[in-house]
Amino acid sequence: MEFEPIKTNKVYEEVINQIREMIYRGELSRGDKLPSERELKKELNVSRASIREAFSALEMIGLIESRPGEGTFIKTDADRNLLEPLSLVLMLENDIAQELLELRKILEVDCVKFASERITEEELEQLAGYLAEMEEMSGFEEESIKLDKNFHHTIAEAGKNNVLYYVMTSIMDAMDFHIKHTRTTLVSRPETMNQFTVQHRKIFEAVKAGDSDSAMKKMEEHLEYVEKLISREIEG
Repeated sequence: MEFEPIKTNKVYEEVINQIREMIYRGELSRGDKLPSERELKKELNVSRASIREAFSALEMIGLIESRPGEGTFIKTDADRNLLEPLSLVLMLENDIAQELLELRKILEVDCVKFASERITEEELEQLAGYLAEMEEMSGFEEESIKLDKNFHHTIAEAGKNNVLYYVMTSIMDAMDFHIKHTRTTLVSRPETMNQFTVQHRKIFEAVKAGDSDSAMKKMEEHLEYVEKLISREIEG
């Protein structure tokens, strides 16, 4: 692992670029300790202030972490943190609820396919528990929303594809922000919640049976139903 002296006006950006390139080349991996500020100052021929600025930016996006008394390390769980800015950017966009719904449908149909093939008994028990609570909590908006989110997050996690899971949860976080009030309105209607529960039950049964084709079909039908309801509410 060898750093190169920096000659540029945007010094901290070059520090970031060199660390990024080392990750790309496999010279730095999860959990690896970075050189100290003093060592980097000498190797890169820059000020310690520039090193601190670069470290601060990398820590903000969740790539590195500072451990008191130990040093600075590449985070072992960096993947999820690196996608958090995506959620924030999408939250700042206007009028993209429909686009998020369309993207979620594409992603979650694949999520449920993988879940049907890879889900564990423990995850099946979690889904069954959420379904049972959904049936009991009909009419309780806040709890119903939480259970719905838990159900879909568990499906995504059960697919055992970390990249798909992280992207999926980022999209779901952004969608929650954009349709918060609409979702609350929908779950306050008993007939809508009854439909949601029936649809979730069908998805669960297909996943439990390991029938990926049926699970994909049931998930697509559910999301199309949700999309139709939300679009109707948004359009007024």
